[in-house]
Amino acid sequence: MLMIPAIDLKDGHCVRLKQGLMEGATVFSEDPGAMARQWVKQGGRRLHLVDLNGAFAGKPVNEGAIKSIVAAVGGEIPIQLGGGIRDLETIERYLDDGISYVIIGTAAVKSPGFLHEACDAFPGHIMVGLDAKDGKVAVDGWSKLTGHDVVDLARRFEDYGVEAVVYTDIGRDGMLSGVNIDATVALARALRIPVIASGGVTNLDDVRRLCEVEAEGVMGAITGRAIYEGTLDFAAAQALADELNG
Repeated sequence: MLMIPAIDLKDGHCVRLKQGLMEGATVFSEDPGAMARQWVKQGGRRLHLVDLNGAFAGKPVNEGAIKSIVAAVGGEIPIQLGGGIRDLETIERYLDDGISYVIIGTAAVKSPGFLHEACDAFPGHIMVGLDAKDGKVAVDGWSKLTGHDVVDLARRFEDYGVEAVVYTDIGRDGMLSGVNIDATVALARALRIPVIASGGVTNLDDVRRLCEVEAEGVMGAITGRAIYEGTLDFAAAQALADELNG
């Protein structure tokens, strides 16, 4: 079970949001590269980056901060990145810069053909991000709720060749309210590819609950606000996951 530290980027800073609301951003660091090094030193084996401005703008905005993170830890651990990725040129540039996995979210829902093209052009490097509330997928930085069922969409994208699904429960993200285990497991059971849980990881009890369902296809969990505010000790969380699941 991978515990994956999140570095959410807004205006070049490392921040966290509550339920995806930009006006609710809390700045945790003005040096994203140093923050990345901190998580690697504490045992992180993968990083999750989000260009928050990019998610709303529909194009990359925080490339400078992203490059600083790659310079700080690139080559040591895989880095996955989402937010504002809408064309193949952007994907190619990020991969050339040292990003390991590109996460396509809104563009996958709005333009499935683009996701299909990306999987064909960059096999092994494309993941899909599905953010949902009450089982329905949201787009445009969570600002719009669609009528798409998350399981149905995930199955379709699995056939395209995505590496994994990053599943976020919007209602729990940044709220320190615990992981929606039932919804995450239901999605994982419906797929052959791995699911990475996101939203609500708060303490070691959440880590234990996630480890109990790893065999269902939940390969990891992204954690953000909890490790920045101190309700979850990241090093202890990864050590516990390793102890429970090897």
